[in-house]
Amino acid sequence: MNSDLEKIDILRARLGVGYKEAREALEEAGGDVVQALVDLEEKGRNIGERFQARGQEMVGQFKSLLHKGQNYRIKLKKGDETVFEVPASVGALGLIGALASSEIAILGALGTVTAMAHKYTLEFERRHIEPVGEPCTAEKEGL
Repeated sequence: MNSDLEKIDILRARLGVGYKEAREALEEAGGDVVQALVDLEEKGRNIGERFQARGQEMVGQFKSLLHKGQNYRIKLKKGDETVFEVPASVGALGLIGALASSEIAILGALGTVTAMAHKYTLEFERRHIEPVGEPCTAEKEGL
Protein backbone atom coordinates (compact mmCIF):
# COMPACT_ATOMS: atom_id res chain seq x y z
CA MET A 1 0.00 0.00 0.00
CA ASN A 2 2.82 2.42 0.89
CA SER A 3 4.39 1.57 -2.42
CA ASP A 4 1.24 2.67 -4.32
CA LEU A 5 0.95 5.83 -2.26
CA GLU A 6 4.60 6.69 -2.94
CA LYS A 7 4.05 6.15 -6.67
CA ILE A 8 0.97 8.36 -6.58
CA ASP A 9 2.96 11.03 -4.73
CA ILE A 10 5.63 10.88 -7.43
CA LEU A 11 3.01 11.40 -10.16
CA ARG A 12 1.43 14.27 -8.24
CA ALA A 13 4.76 15.97 -7.59
CA ARG A 14 5.97 15.69 -11.18
CA LEU A 15 2.79 16.62 -13.04
CA GLY A 16 0.64 18.43 -10.50
CA VAL A 17 -2.34 16.08 -10.90
CA GLY A 18 -4.81 15.12 -8.17
CA TYR A 19 -4.84 11.84 -6.25
CA LYS A 20 -7.71 10.41 -8.28
CA GLU A 21 -6.12 11.16 -11.65
CA ALA A 22 -2.73 9.85 -10.46
CA ARG A 23 -4.28 6.64 -9.10
CA GLU A 24 -6.26 6.03 -12.32
CA ALA A 25 -3.17 6.60 -14.47
CA LEU A 26 -1.14 4.25 -12.28
CA GLU A 27 -3.83 1.55 -12.54
CA GLU A 28 -4.05 1.96 -16.34
CA ALA A 29 -0.25 1.64 -16.55
CA GLY A 30 -0.29 -1.54 -14.45
CA GLY A 31 1.64 0.10 -11.62
CA ASP A 32 4.45 1.35 -13.90
CA VAL A 33 5.25 4.90 -12.77
CA VAL A 34 7.16 5.82 -15.93
CA GLN A 35 4.32 4.66 -18.19
CA ALA A 36 1.80 6.53 -16.03
CA LEU A 37 3.95 9.68 -16.37
CA VAL A 38 4.07 9.27 -20.15
CA ASP A 39 0.29 8.68 -20.34
CA LEU A 40 -0.53 11.67 -18.14
CA GLU A 41 1.88 13.88 -20.05
CA GLU A 42 0.31 12.85 -23.37
CA LYS A 43 -3.18 13.40 -21.98
CA GLY A 44 -2.16 16.88 -20.82
CA ARG A 45 -0.75 17.69 -24.23
CA ASN A 46 -4.04 16.70 -25.91
CA ILE A 47 -6.02 18.88 -23.51
CA GLY A 48 -3.68 21.80 -24.20
CA GLU A 49 -4.14 21.40 -27.95
CA ARG A 50 -7.92 21.33 -27.54
CA PHE A 51 -7.83 24.49 -25.39
CA GLN A 52 -5.64 26.21 -27.95
CA ALA A 53 -7.96 25.26 -30.82
CA ARG A 54 -11.03 26.40 -28.87
CA GLY A 55 -9.29 29.66 -27.99
CA GLN A 56 -8.48 30.33 -31.64
CA GLU A 57 -12.10 29.58 -32.57
CA MET A 58 -13.36 32.03 -29.93
CA VAL A 59 -10.99 34.74 -31.16
CA GLY A 60 -12.30 34.20 -34.69
CA GLN A 61 -15.90 34.49 -33.50
CA PHE A 62 -15.06 37.63 -31.52
CA LYS A 63 -13.44 39.23 -34.57
CA SER A 64 -16.48 38.34 -36.67
CA LEU A 65 -18.86 39.87 -34.12
CA LEU A 66 -16.67 42.96 -33.85
CA HIS A 67 -16.77 43.36 -37.64
CA LYS A 68 -20.57 42.89 -37.71
CA GLY A 69 -20.89 45.40 -34.87
CA GLN A 70 -19.39 48.06 -37.13
CA ASN A 71 -22.59 47.84 -39.23
CA TYR A 72 -24.68 48.92 -36.23
CA ARG A 73 -24.63 52.22 -34.35
CA ILE A 74 -25.99 53.12 -30.93
CA LYS A 75 -27.31 56.67 -30.70
CA LEU A 76 -28.26 58.57 -27.56
CA LYS A 77 -30.88 61.13 -28.56
CA LYS A 78 -32.88 63.88 -26.95
CA GLY A 79 -35.80 64.60 -29.21
CA ASP A 80 -34.46 64.66 -32.77
CA GLU A 81 -30.95 65.68 -31.74
CA THR A 82 -28.23 63.01 -31.58
CA VAL A 83 -26.20 63.67 -28.44
CA PHE A 84 -23.83 60.70 -28.60
CA GLU A 85 -23.15 57.98 -31.18
CA VAL A 86 -20.86 54.93 -31.08
CA PRO A 87 -20.49 51.69 -33.05
CA ALA A 88 -22.40 48.84 -31.42
CA SER A 89 -19.14 46.94 -30.92
CA VAL A 90 -17.92 49.73 -28.61
CA GLY A 91 -21.19 49.49 -26.70
CA ALA A 92 -20.70 45.72 -26.38
CA LEU A 93 -17.22 46.26 -24.94
CA GLY A 94 -18.75 48.66 -22.43
CA LEU A 95 -21.27 46.00 -21.45
CA ILE A 96 -18.48 43.47 -20.96
CA GLY A 97 -16.67 46.03 -18.81
CA ALA A 98 -19.82 46.50 -16.73
CA LEU A 99 -20.07 42.75 -16.21
CA ALA A 100 -16.43 42.58 -15.17
CA SER A 101 -16.42 45.55 -12.78
CA SER A 102 -19.09 46.47 -10.24
CA GLU A 103 -17.91 50.10 -10.27
CA ILE A 104 -18.51 50.39 -14.02
CA ALA A 105 -21.89 48.64 -13.62
CA ILE A 106 -22.98 51.16 -10.95
CA LEU A 107 -21.79 54.06 -13.10
CA GLY A 108 -23.73 52.67 -16.07
CA ALA A 109 -26.89 52.23 -13.98
CA LEU A 110 -26.65 55.80 -12.66
CA GLY A 111 -26.13 57.12 -16.18
CA THR A 112 -29.12 55.16 -17.45
CA VAL A 113 -31.42 56.43 -14.69
CA THR A 114 -30.25 60.01 -15.27
CA ALA A 115 -30.78 59.72 -19.03
CA MET A 116 -34.28 58.31 -18.54
CA ALA A 117 -35.17 61.07 -16.07
CA HIS A 118 -34.16 63.68 -18.66
CA LYS A 119 -36.12 61.93 -21.46
CA TYR A 120 -33.17 60.70 -23.49
CA THR A 121 -33.71 57.72 -25.80
CA LEU A 122 -31.49 55.05 -27.29
CA GLU A 123 -31.73 54.32 -30.97
CA PHE A 124 -30.07 51.45 -32.79
CA GLU A 125 -29.27 52.01 -36.44
CA ARG A 126 -28.27 49.33 -38.89
CA ARG A 127 -26.22 50.50 -41.81
CA HIS A 128 -26.29 48.48 -45.00
CA ILE A 129 -22.84 48.34 -46.48
CA GLU A 130 -23.18 48.76 -50.23
CA PRO A 131 -20.51 47.96 -52.81
CA VAL A 132 -18.06 50.79 -53.50
CA GLY A 133 -19.59 53.59 -55.56
CA GLU A 134 -23.20 53.09 -54.39
CA PRO A 135 -24.83 55.23 -51.67
CA CYS A 136 -25.27 53.84 -48.16
CA THR A 137 -28.80 53.45 -46.75
CA ALA A 138 -29.85 53.00 -43.15
CA GLU A 139 -32.73 51.40 -41.23
CA LYS A 140 -33.71 52.87 -37.89
CA GLU A 141 -35.12 50.97 -34.94
CA GLY A 142 -36.12 53.26 -32.07
CA LEU A 143 -36.18 51.87 -28.54
